Amino acid sequence: MLSNVTAGQAVHEKYGGVVPELASRAHQQNIIPVVDAAIKEAGISKNEIDAVAFTRGPGLLGSLLVGTSFAKSFAMGLGVPLIDVNHMQGHILAHFIKKKGETSVVPTFPFICLTVSGGHTQIVLVKDYLKMEVMGETMDDAAGEAFDKAAKVLGLPYPGGPLIDKYAKQGNAEAFKFSYPKTDGYTFSFSGLKTQFMNFIRNNEQKDPYFVKNNLEDICASYQAHIVSYLFKKLVPAIEEYGVADVAIAGGVSANSGLRTRLAEEGAKRNWNVFIPEFQFCTDNAAMIAVTGYYKLLNKDFADQSITPMARLKI
Repeated sequence: MLSNVTAGQAVHEKYGGVVPELASRAHQQNIIPVVDAAIKEAGISKNEIDAVAFTRGPGLLGSLLVGTSFAKSFAMGLGVPLIDVNHMQGHILAHFIKKKGETSVVPTFPFICLTVSGGHTQIVLVKDYLKMEVMGETMDDAAGEAFDKAAKVLGLPYPGGPLIDKYAKQGNAEAFKFSYPKTDGYTFSFSGLKTQFMNFIRNNEQKDPYFVKNNLEDICASYQAHIVSYLFKKLVPAIEEYGVADVAIAGGVSANSGLRTRLAEEGAKRNWNVFIPEFQFCTDNAAMIAVTGYYKLLNKDFADQSITPMARLKI
């Protein structure tokens, strides 16, 4: 990895969540300056680029259109291959990013990856760099959405997930109890859990208007611990069924300290080889798309100029 440049979008903060139209406009404003900065930071010229990889999906269609259109034009202008990447595959392959001058320990195939973000929650059997099988996923909302919605109910600013994590570190995870959604196999559901949390806050605030203010840290700790516990109620049986030794997490929620700590503890207890990405590779980033593009380049798996983005692209 020679460079990895990210442009933030603070425009969404005052709305308490991502506004798709504003996101795509910000993408359009930022994409050329960001690519230019990445090339300069890498210390290369654009003529040294061997291929252009881009996110085809899943994601917000407007933002995907901006990236797809730019990548197609850039690849055509350079006369190099165009490579489409599945965003969720990118999160998983973030574990294989290599920094210049550094060596890293990577998972051995096959391994299981718990991929958790604002839009997805999946247990994936990773057979090879580009061969993956989704064993179970959420049937409605994702874990990241459950964190962000709870934060909004608590009156925390966007993005609220990291703030719940921050307050949870100071709270008692046993202070409040929540129930688990009932789903079959390795399927998740977070919609009911969000409703359960909203009712919990509303009912307690009716009794005590200062309930959230006086119990914020304990609420965050209890809710976070419950979500993490729910993830592991599905993950542990999946690992036992497939008998893999290597276990990884990926996606934006893999930055959550409660999830990272629980995985390390379970790994030590169950003799798993645990792989946790660096914080910079947890949230959406270019390096994870580039490393996926690299393995597709080795396979000569290219796209043509007729390709279009897909908001609900599956692994």
